[in-house]
Amino acid sequence: MPILNKVQLITYPDSLGGNLKNLDTLLRKHFTDAFPGGIHILPPFPSSGDRGFAPLTYFEIDPAFGSWSDIQRTSKHFPVVLDLMVNHISRQSSYFQDFLRKGRSSEYADLFITLDKVWQNGNPPEEDVAKIFLRRPVHPFTDVKIHETGQIERVWATFGAINNPEQIDLDVQSPLTKEYFRAIFDNLHRFGVSIVRLDAIAYVTKKPGTSCFFIEPEIYQFLDWIKSQADDFGIDLLPEVHAHFHIQAKLASHGFWVYNFALPLLVLYTLISGSSKALKDHLRICPRHQFTQLDSHDGIPVQPDIDNILDVDSAQRVVNVCLDRGANLSRILSEKYRKRPDFDAHQINITYYSALNGDDNAYITARAIQFFAPGVPQVYYVGLLAGTNDQQGVERTGENRAINRRNYSLEEVETSLEKPVVRRLLELIHFRNTYAAFDGDFQVKDSEDNELYICWTKEKWSCTLKVELINQSCRIEYTDGSGSINEYIP
Repeated sequence: MPILNKVQLITYPDSLGGNLKNLDTLLRKHFTDAFPGGIHILPPFPSSGDRGFAPLTYFEIDPAFGSWSDIQRTSKHFPVVLDLMVNHISRQSSYFQDFLRKGRSSEYADLFITLDKVWQNGNPPEEDVAKIFLRRPVHPFTDVKIHETGQIERVWATFGAINNPEQIDLDVQSPLTKEYFRAIFDNLHRFGVSIVRLDAIAYVTKKPGTSCFFIEPEIYQFLDWIKSQADDFGIDLLPEVHAHFHIQAKLASHGFWVYNFALPLLVLYTLISGSSKALKDHLRICPRHQFTQLDSHDGIPVQPDIDNILDVDSAQRVVNVCLDRGANLSRILSEKYRKRPDFDAHQINITYYSALNGDDNAYITARAIQFFAPGVPQVYYVGLLAGTNDQQGVERTGENRAINRRNYSLEEVETSLEKPVVRRLLELIHFRNTYAAFDGDFQVKDSEDNELYICWTKEKWSCTLKVELINQSCRIEYTDGSGSINEYIP
């Protein structure tokens, strides 16, 4: 099934009603027309950490969430999107546990990256380590003791704790890993999955003397290979790359769907500053073959996603406003960013509704801008329900990103749906899904910098979003197909 230019929902398997069965019930009761673009269910697999992103296996559904029959049932009514953590797997997986027992005699040893696969003697020079784009302090390696021999092996682990990280990197060049990926696609296809998000794919390229992040041409060689496997099963791919904007443009030029991770901060900056100039400049050049979001299970992207799109002072202004509104930050740990101690924000952890200070009009205006931007819009479940910061979740879990990851019971979902701002958002989603011009031509019209005019046209249909930044409001002017002009105030 081709990817539809309709709104998608992002949710954890247990965030709306506690499990996959209740999620499906809610979707069919309240959201049949809201999300024909699909349901992105964040990892429902057995996992040892990172709320599903340290998977033990892709061939089972965590029984706490349900079963494959639940996924299959939802896939009959909505396109289903699932994640493949292409860069890593859980330390607790049977594959890595077998490696821990037997070392290189394990049948799964070649799934993993011992450092002699990258550096001939297994000892990376300090200057090489200093160039690596780090998500953990010091270096991305971990030492493990092989049970049967007592030998110490050092393997690559991009993410997680300094000691005993839960996510162990996969060697994507290994024939064994490639066989494993193909088996995963086969299984996902059998249960009706339409789209696979390739999580953390930019980290799969390990090459001495480089950042080991989105290294060309190796990254395209791997992407071409994995796309050929997904194509065999009719599955579309969405590579997830948090990086400088030019990388998204390169990916798009190679024919891949991309994320516009600059948009969330740009929209915030536009509403906070009252100036649309940076946003207009970006919308005129951004890829058309993209997915958009304002919020997700991760924080609002800052660096490197916004670099050279918004200057440091402007980005810092948004960070400061969000901190005043209850946010916390994820930091960048790579050397070149540590040299900029005044600005090392990687992501802002906050709900988007709280980032706009709970202002309904500003929030709906932000969503209208997202829906009028080129691409397939995704709405995160907390954003759908206009959720506020979950500080108790942060304190309870010790995870900064828990501020935007609260779970809703069935009753809480029903109550949230009565909020005026949520009803307004659902009406706006309906307009985005049903108005024909969104499959047509896109234009950012000239306007004063305290305004924003975005237009879509297709044959006899035309709609224009007109944003007034002075009062953070918007209206939509559209033709009804007969030439009459109508106005819709979201």
